[in-house]
Amino acid sequence: MADDRLIVALDVPNVVQGLELAQRIGEAASFYKIGLGMLTGGGLALANELKQEHGKRVFLDMKLFDIGATVEAAVRGFARFDLDFLTVHGDPQVVRAAAEGRAGSGLKILAVTILTSLDRADLDANLIRPGDIADITLERAVRALDAGADGVIASPQEAAAIRALPQAAGRLIVTPGVRPAGAAPGDQKRVATPAQAIADGADHIVVGRPIWQAEDPRAAALAVQAELAARG
Repeated sequence: MADDRLIVALDVPNVVQGLELAQRIGEAASFYKIGLGMLTGGGLALANELKQEHGKRVFLDMKLFDIGATVEAAVRGFARFDLDFLTVHGDPQVVRAAAEGRAGSGLKILAVTILTSLDRADLDANLIRPGDIADITLERAVRALDAGADGVIASPQEAAAIRALPQAAGRLIVTPGVRPAGAAPGDQKRVATPAQAIADGADHIVVGRPIWQAEDPRAAALAVQAELAARG
């Protein structure tokens, strides 16, 4: 069985390509992320097929953000699909609503702190208060965990500080922005290798393009698995 610390992002347009990619990767991955970009291309159908027919774990990355009643209703609907992880924005009122919506299910609510594609200039453009991006990420993590999140999404560069929080005991840290040694960073601005992310406290790493854009996705997934195995 593949190490489920690796989550492969199926960042392809539709369910047909997503299923084909999962089949090419085969036993080299047991956990997949399906994002907003595939929602209109059959993302929920793919999630259900991977979970029910192929025995995979599924992370639905929707980054929900809306008024509480709407978030609660949306999460309640997603929870019917027997998924493993679901993302919401880390604003405390959103997290509390999501926690209500998933009640009675095994769905884990993961709060987004600061997107790994953003840097301080982006936060300035978005009118986010001044301060170090790592400090803001840490504060958002505290507030989300206090509001009932099962874990947080954060860049590898903040994983160690979040893991050290009292609120993070027994909670999940999932890190996108992970690139195997030698891989191009793409549009991610805060990156680390798989081994470093795990060493810094991450429970799961999300790897997308270095796997699905590879000539041999299975071999690319196995290479990441080897990095994780070497780390232990």
